[in-house]
Amino acid sequence: MGSSINIFLGLLIYVSVAHTTIFTSAKVYVVYMGGNDSDDPDEILTKNHQMLVSVHSGSVEEAHASHLYSYKHGFRGFAAKLTEDQALQIAKMPEVVSVFENKRRSLHTTHSWDFIGLVGEETMEIPGIWPESESFSDADMPPVPAGWKGKCQSGEEFNITHCNRKLIGARYYLSGYEAENQNSQYDDDPKNKKSFRSPRDSNGHGTHTASTAAGRYVTDMNYKGLARGGARGGAPMARVAVYKTCWDSGCYDADLLAAFDDAVRDGVHIVSLSLGPDAPQGDYFSDAISIGSFHAVSRGISVVSSVGNEGGKGSATNLAPWIITVAATSIDREFTANFEMGNGVKLKGESLSVLQMEAPARIISASIANAGYFTPYQSSYCLESSLNYTKTRGKVLLCRHAERSSESKVRKSEIVKAAGGIGMILVDENVDVAIPFVIPAAIVGKKVGNRILSYINKTRKPSSRIYSSEAVLGSQAAPRVASFSSKGPNGLTPEILKPDVAAPGLNILAAWSPAIGQKLKYNILSGTSMACPHVTGIVALIKAVHPTWSPSAIKSAIMTTASIFDKTGKPMRVDPEGRKANPFDYGSGFINPTTVLNPGLVYDSTSMDHKAFLCSIGYDQKSLRLITRDNTTCEDQPFSTPSNLNYPSIVIPYLKSNFSVTRTLTYVGNSDKKTVWTSVVAPPRGVEVDIVPRRLVFSGYGQKMNFTATFRFSGEPRGYVFGWLQWRNGKVRVSAPLVVRAVPFDLGSGV
Repeated sequence: MGSSINIFLGLLIYVSVAHTTIFTSAKVYVVYMGGNDSDDPDEILTKNHQMLVSVHSGSVEEAHASHLYSYKHGFRGFAAKLTEDQALQIAKMPEVVSVFENKRRSLHTTHSWDFIGLVGEETMEIPGIWPESESFSDADMPPVPAGWKGKCQSGEEFNITHCNRKLIGARYYLSGYEAENQNSQYDDDPKNKKSFRSPRDSNGHGTHTASTAAGRYVTDMNYKGLARGGARGGAPMARVAVYKTCWDSGCYDADLLAAFDDAVRDGVHIVSLSLGPDAPQGDYFSDAISIGSFHAVSRGISVVSSVGNEGGKGSATNLAPWIITVAATSIDREFTANFEMGNGVKLKGESLSVLQMEAPARIISASIANAGYFTPYQSSYCLESSLNYTKTRGKVLLCRHAERSSESKVRKSEIVKAAGGIGMILVDENVDVAIPFVIPAAIVGKKVGNRILSYINKTRKPSSRIYSSEAVLGSQAAPRVASFSSKGPNGLTPEILKPDVAAPGLNILAAWSPAIGQKLKYNILSGTSMACPHVTGIVALIKAVHPTWSPSAIKSAIMTTASIFDKTGKPMRVDPEGRKANPFDYGSGFINPTTVLNPGLVYDSTSMDHKAFLCSIGYDQKSLRLITRDNTTCEDQPFSTPSNLNYPSIVIPYLKSNFSVTRTLTYVGNSDKKTVWTSVVAPPRGVEVDIVPRRLVFSGYGQKMNFTATFRFSGEPRGYVFGWLQWRNGKVRVSAPLVVRAVPFDLGSGV
């Protein structure tokens, strides 16, 4: 099963590339011209060059020199080096939807599949890639599907023989990157990695996400001996196609759109992107991922992406309703390092360091080890050059951390080691992410950190001994929403809930690129980048079993079967504070792959619904027709508010008195007999919710029925409040979050 499902890997490899000459007065712009209304790619290419010639004073040579890409398969447009004036001229042309700068996107960086309940070999994913990894073996896989139109692009240390019946396609894109980084040098980094001008992975991120989603079974996967055991991706029989667009400084729009364009033409079934824009996200059709995914979904291709790693309220990205946007949670495995204080007190922290101290050593606060012009406060953070070697040598340092970056935590251990320290305890509010420190070390929260500091200050010769990390199962309730996972509300269209769903993204073990540093075959990473391919694997499973389902039906099946409880049956919590989670943290909840194949009912939506959505948020007829390349008018569309999009969640961000929305449910159950579904509501606090009708009776597969949900404000404004709606038939539950914000009568709808 799943052998014909192809996944487009969300391009995640950092590499350095060669110097490219560009016009110093120009920047790279993307010119988006909507849907593709021509079957002749050459005709589109000719028109693109004619537009460029017109803004280059008729010079064909300058037009050709400025051109980077033409997009001609999934949608129309091109990328080119233009002056600001030239970009403005093109933006005024009648066929153009938008012109925007070539913005940079960031990466949103096996037991996990067992934890979420997916067992056996019946399931599936993807970006640059390390093709020799056992995770991408094609043993016992059938031939490549005849309908596959992709290719295996040769490049540095990568050729067509690296593709096989598992890895069926590989491309790389760097014109947009090179144009923005003309002074970068394509050189090996002798310190920790090599870069490749090819689909080969020099960063590890692409190999990791690909194997998480679609890796074959590996008998002995482990990280330096930790978490040893058999592991596989969610859909081990799925095909993988890699479209590498990310390099050392990020992933650029021009390259991303070129990859989307090729992926549509090649025949992929799923696009998985563990990357995204910074918050706040801009307009949907000035955003490469939103544009590419809109046209992919319109052709039946599911698009899955990560929500981002900024962690704060309203920081969610990849906000388009046609994308499945994924938040990150923990699993029930932690990597802990025990340590013992000189007074016999035993404590533990998070760590991936397999090193340990052979004997206790003096522990001091880094604040008293300050060097040079650094103050004790500055040194307490173990900053570069802030530690005095004489004071630090042979000691364990208690350091503080105030940033979210995992890399800077690793760097602190390197700084302590360089200053002669033999161990480190790092006090950090975000204690959930395990870090591969270069010395015996552990991360603890502020409460434990204050306890250690009190011991140091009250003891004449305080000491500590740190032991190596170990994998521990079931020590805390799980899943918990990870502290770094970006959260709603949706900053672009608050009527659409984002994220959509949550999946494992904390301390995930998967395949890795041995081109890096310690030449590891497997590594442990955290991020919504790791959560995204878990959902990709489930999408592949659904597509294999239900090949005719639309991307919206697949999204609905995933969302309506998700759980808002941890494995102990209690409401999910959010790290680090442990508060009760809500839909802005996890969307509809934590994925449940054991129920997605039989959701009973789905909230399906079509391209026409997405057009109506665009009308409801202000797109005019001219823009809409350019985007869709058809005769659509907003007068033809069935709703005027984005809250009425047939989405598997309901968000009312400006409830003033009464407000009604309509949803359509499609029966996809196994029985052709009459089935009766009853609504059950847990209303948001201070809000009354009426469902009409309360019972729906379906007589056969594919039948559609509507219901109306009316919300009435019955209490004091409290900001956002949360509830849920379920349709029940026996043991089957079809759940949708309800999110409401009541506003006083004297406030406008924009408040």
